[in-house]
Amino acid sequence: MAVLYADLAREALDALPLDRAVIAAFADLTRATGAGPVAELGCGPGYVTAHLRDLGLDVRGIDLSPVMIDLARAAHPDLRFDLGSMDALDLADGALGGIVSWYSVIHTPPSELPAYFAEFSRVLAPRGTLLLGFFESEGGPVEAFDHKVTTAYRWPIDDLAALAREAGFVEIGRMLREPGEEERFRRGHLLMRAADRPRPPAPAA
Repeated sequence: MAVLYADLAREALDALPLDRAVIAAFADLTRATGAGPVAELGCGPGYVTAHLRDLGLDVRGIDLSPVMIDLARAAHPDLRFDLGSMDALDLADGALGGIVSWYSVIHTPPSELPAYFAEFSRVLAPRGTLLLGFFESEGGPVEAFDHKVTTAYRWPIDDLAALAREAGFVEIGRMLREPGEEERFRRGHLLMRAADRPRPPAPAA
């Protein structure tokens, strides 16, 4: 399935100008903060990671699947790809200036998603940028559906934004687009900013 997905996804962004636009906005916002490198979490075969590199970002990809990491490394040998889980990242606190989660939390059961957002918040620097791509439920509740990989979930964009706010994120903007000819569901995109953290008190003179 990983090999089939990699073949289907390789040029997916070419026909999606609105998706490219929101990724470009993420890149602009991240560069403006100067907060550090970027990670695509759940990078799969690495096509979005490579696109972020082409937009001028210092980026790496992380994925739980060894097969996906192997495919990404083979397709993009100039980029760094590491094996890892989005809810337990081998990264220091505040290590990243930006995170892209491009349809990578869609398989996460709703009850487990707060732990993922808490981990995203931990590894992002203050005012670091988060971009979420997901299937939107078109005004309905969170809804499970049959995905080719495993069960996936459609989220109301307001509910997902609220969940991110509970983890300390501030919304910058959002984009919804209707499904294309070969897509089943509306697509949602959220741009969020990690909240400023209080600075520790200065040591006594």
